[in-house]
Amino acid sequence: MSSTDLSAEDMQIHRAGSAKAIKGPADWFTGDVRIDRIFNAPAPARVGLAIVNFQPGARTNWHTHPLGQILLVTDGVGWTQCEGRPKTEIRPGDLIWCNCGRRHWHGATDTTAMQHVAVNEALDGKPVDWLEPVTEQTYLAGPVKKD
Repeated sequence: MSSTDLSAEDMQIHRAGSAKAIKGPADWFTGDVRIDRIFNAPAPARVGLAIVNFQPGARTNWHTHPLGQILLVTDGVGWTQCEGRPKTEIRPGDLIWCNCGRRHWHGATDTTAMQHVAVNEALDGKPVDWLEPVTEQTYLAGPVKKD
């Protein structure tokens, strides 16, 4: 059975390379960020997924998720930080749960690119509340927690 034989009620297959990558919007990110795939499940599901690539020094703005967020690091080395907590190193295979409503950011280190898969649920159609950029001082502040 080929993907063209599937009906609307069947599984949907979105082939690798079938979606055009987009540049991460400057209102949401600092630095060079590429979003390679975005998928939002059809209603009544409310889950969405994005594969996000951060070049060295690139990061998200501070933001929150009304229903939380799961990150799966797939390549490189990055940093993440919840407000008021230490900046933490993240590596391939690490799975990060960002708690509901908790201010946080994530991105590459200052010297290494990083890729992650982000999984979010939307509340009333909104998966994220974008806030202000992470300052260079906050981004580079140490020490970095590595465990």
